[in-house]
Amino acid sequence: MSNKKSKRYIKAAELVDSDKAYSLEEAVSLLKKFPAPKFDATVTLSANLGVDPRKSDQMVRGSVALPHGTGKQVKVIVFASGDAAKAAEDAGADEVGFEDLIKKVQGGYTDFDAAIATPDAMTEVRKIARVLGPRGLMPNPKTGTVTDDTAKAVSAVKAGRIDYKVDKNSNIAAACGKASFSEEQLVENVSALVDSIVKAKPASAKGNYIKSFTVSASMLPGVPLELSAFTV
Repeated sequence: MSNKKSKRYIKAAELVDSDKAYSLEEAVSLLKKFPAPKFDATVTLSANLGVDPRKSDQMVRGSVALPHGTGKQVKVIVFASGDAAKAAEDAGADEVGFEDLIKKVQGGYTDFDAAIATPDAMTEVRKIARVLGPRGLMPNPKTGTVTDDTAKAVSAVKAGRIDYKVDKNSNIAAACGKASFSEEQLVENVSALVDSIVKAKPASAKGNYIKSFTVSASMLPGVPLELSAFTV
């Protein structure tokens, strides 16, 4: 596999001062000046954290409602029965079921962006944790995706609520909009995500919690953020 950079990437990289960390406003403005690919690129915030995710008390995860959504059509499935299933359907869930849906996922179905479950469905849903977990799709009470109020959860995810979780290398990467968004929309979305990550600092985390924040767009170089505005 070739690591050769595209002409577009090289042109964009020439605009980034490698010795500088940018304010969020400057970084977003710079992203908008990059030569754009032929599709509406996803803008991502990447964070490197001073935590040890191997320790359960230093696991960083959470969810945040982006003020302007992600710009993506979000496909949501719900594990529920009875009134909760009906409420999820009425709220716009793309697929609702229980045993039948669990079997479908067991068979390899993962063509969705979020999964929600009622608390009483979780006993069965845990049986497919090995399918959902590695893809970041396992329902979790901390992110509001294990709940009896399925309608509220579906609406929140559809409206632009995203979940994030630190990986084994102490990194978080989460989409926070599209390149076609206005600078103001991107700044507000990234700010909301940054604030959530900062507030999610584990009590047991010692030393420098935020090591780096970088914003980037698909297939283009990242722009490092100046961290003094995000002191923890």
